[in-house]
Amino acid sequence: MGNGKSVVKPMILIHRTKIKFKTKNKRNMKFIHTILALALALSASAQQAKTKQDETQSFSEYQQVAAALKPYIESAKSGDGKLSRTAFYDHADIVGSIGGQFSALTADEFAAEINKTGKSENIKHHIAWIDVSGPAAAAKVEFIDWAGLRFTDFFVLYKKDGQWKISGKTYDSHSNN
Repeated sequence: MGNGKSVVKPMILIHRTKIKFKTKNKRNMKFIHTILALALALSASAQQAKTKQDETQSFSEYQQVAAALKPYIESAKSGDGKLSRTAFYDHADIVGSIGGQFSALTADEFAAEINKTGKSENIKHHIAWIDVSGPAAAAKVEFIDWAGLRFTDFFVLYKKDGQWKISGKTYDSHSNN
């Protein structure tokens, strides 16, 4: 330029995960830091808005999965196999063991077993966790005193046409196994 000063253009080098700035001009370096800080702030703000929306959706899905498990949980207390059956897809499999005996049942066969077992009025349950990813979910439910036994049930659920249903269940009967 005409004032005798040379112009140094800043260079940004990206090496692996580190970003390095090369400039001899402190004013350019401050400008780069300001631009990066602004970009990060805008990105964080956009991410925060998306995160709040995602959190609301995620919480809603969690509640819907818990509601889909409710007929199954209530049938454990009431002994109503027909109620239990409403929680499952037609193709659902129920796999586990009691007393060391492996069992693989269809949803209809499992409903019949609940009818045979009958009421378990003192049963207690706890939904240990629910994990949702799009239209797929998994859940773990603990039961104590279901016909005198403790169970841990693992469920795989799927949301089809806006409705969550159990696609499969695997269980453990703990000390009775």
